[in-house]
Amino acid sequence: MLEGDFPKFNTEDVPETPHELFLDWLIGAIEKGVHEPHAMTLSTIDWNGYPDARILILKDVDQFGWYFASSSESKKGQQLKIQSNVALTFYWSLIGRQVRIRGTVAEMGIESSANDFLSRSEIARAGAFIGKQSTTLSSRKDLDEELAKQEEKIKKEPTLVYPSWMLYRIKAEKVEFWQGDKERKHTRLQYRINGDKWLRELLWP
Repeated sequence: MLEGDFPKFNTEDVPETPHELFLDWLIGAIEKGVHEPHAMTLSTIDWNGYPDARILILKDVDQFGWYFASSSESKKGQQLKIQSNVALTFYWSLIGRQVRIRGTVAEMGIESSANDFLSRSEIARAGAFIGKQSTTLSSRKDLDEELAKQEEKIKKEPTLVYPSWMLYRIKAEKVEFWQGDKERKHTRLQYRINGDKWLRELLWP
């Protein structure tokens, strides 16, 4: 059962594009004290056709799409190379709101990716340089030793960029805004791209 004093969702007065409404909702989540409102679930497809999902951090959003970053050598990076169709999910339980995004992913190039990498914390950059994400770890000691080694490298050369670091953009085809209701009369508004225009339609809960 959903509980809480959820905000109203007036679907008669919404922006023409989904990224504008998303920003309104994101700001609303921040103002309501939602913890880590920029956290999102990225869903991809693996080599055998199975769905895979993990929590990432939204880097930016504009009229062109939603942005995130990762190593192109990671499992998700490899999956994105073979299947560019992806989904994003945001859920802000405190205000009973969910946003679902379906679309295709594209790489943003060397300069944008480098700028993103250098904006990360020193420890985050050191972790990327280990380059063993998702592989088997024999012991925590190995992690500590390797991380210390990479931190030392970063301190000596602070402008080093991990070669496979990539900034990605998701170009949306469908974006659904879901407002929960305690009586289960949820409100669902879907934006669907048609040519160069966004169509808006209500969905049954």
